Amino acid sequence: MALLDGEVLLTGATGGIGHAIARALSARGARLILTGRRVEVLEPLASELGGRAVACDLSQREEVNRLAAEAANVDVFVANAALPASGVLTELIQEQIDRMIEVNLRAPVALARSLAEGMIDRRRGHMVFVSSLAGKAASPASAIYSATKFGLRGFALGIREDLRPHGVGVSVVLPGFIRDAGMFADAGIELPRGVGTRAPEDVAAAVVRAIERNRAELEVAPPMLRLGASFSALAPGMASVVSRRLGGERVASDLAAGQRDKRS
Repeated sequence: MALLDGEVLLTGATGGIGHAIARALSARGARLILTGRRVEVLEPLASELGGRAVACDLSQREEVNRLAAEAANVDVFVANAALPASGVLTELIQEQIDRMIEVNLRAPVALARSLAEGMIDRRRGHMVFVSSLAGKAASPASAIYSATKFGLRGFALGIREDLRPHGVGVSVVLPGFIRDAGMFADAGIELPRGVGTRAPEDVAAAVVRAIERNRAELEVAPPMLRLGASFSALAPGMASVVSRRLGGERVASDLAAGQRDKRS
């Protein structure tokens, strides 16, 4: 049986990108366990797709443990949930920072640690971690967000090697600016001319491709953004200078302002 014919746990299912991923997985025959905090959004989606809704606040460790127990036998785990952890460090209170780290990094790590045991025993399974191009290239007013996304990317690539001998695949998906849904779209900012976007369905297609082909890493962004992220990884100081000249500071500031009331 193909992995996508089995049971799939998807976190962050209540957002627009989560909806797109859920529908793409369902179209491949997946039996979905959908999680999120907004039950009024989660339950209609689960009903539509014939899945199971499990309300869960990933900032609460006891709820993460409960979810791990309920989803112990899944074939695929897609870690999509995240908080918009933008903002200048000194403008964030420690409670906000702790919650951002809990949801964006600790929860997917804890779920992966728990779910890996069953996958290893069955010698089959796959995990997909939805990071971001911010996990390769940091920008102003995004220190905590980048920290969690760099961390998620590093974690995914590390456990990929740990789980490979046991027949379990691991992938990381790195979206750039996504229109129509997600944190960037919700902030309603204007990008500099020439900076392109991708659609939620493109992220969903990358998740499916990662699972079906066991891809280590997939970027979901136009070529120039992907090139810029790679350049930033090689020469971060020079890349920062170029970004400032192209208006990167304004975009980062506008994004942080647009997400200010969505950090919890």
